[in-house]
Amino acid sequence: MTSQRTRERLIERLYEEGLSNPRVLEVIRRTPRHLFVDEALAHRAYEDTALPIGHNQTISQPYMVGRMTELLLASGPLDKVLEIGTGSGYQTAVLAQLVERVFSVERIQSLQDKAKERLVELNLRNVVFRWGDGWEGWNALGPYNGIIVTAAAAEVPQALLDQLAPGGRLVIPVGVGDVQELLLIIREDDGYSRHVLDLVRFVPLLNGPLA
Repeated sequence: MTSQRTRERLIERLYEEGLSNPRVLEVIRRTPRHLFVDEALAHRAYEDTALPIGHNQTISQPYMVGRMTELLLASGPLDKVLEIGTGSGYQTAVLAQLVERVFSVERIQSLQDKAKERLVELNLRNVVFRWGDGWEGWNALGPYNGIIVTAAAAEVPQALLDQLAPGGRLVIPVGVGDVQELLLIIREDDGYSRHVLDLVRFVPLLNGPLA
């Protein structure tokens, strides 16, 4: 179920769907996605689909993980990336292999605790975690060269715009209902540029931490 051939098929599909950054594709190829889902779903880990991880949350489909990561890295290497929504830790693990430091915020403590264990198992040590409200970001350690949000916000949180470094890139799904817009926001010298990229489906970005 988790054979190299199965992973290669996934990478071929992602390439056919438009992912083109070789570093991103290679990291997805070598990251063991089956470790980030329940054992009962491990046989589906290398399908290009979102899967449930409990608490009404999902692990994003590999295409969307790759797409958002490519958008984040499109202007070059990044030093500090803020991730809103640790979830299973899969997106975190992909980012940790591509950028210098990842700062990851999750409101559901039990999900984040499992994610921490998985990243330790993979020897990914350049991630710092915070249990808290993603709408608030992580101001104390900002600003960030990149911010990625893995749940759909009803509007772009002002705190995240404030924590974006000059030239920094924010990738975030925005909207209410079943379908949202994936936005790329870049902090320019005179404000922010916004680009609508895709229609997407994410769980909502909610307020307040949960144990």
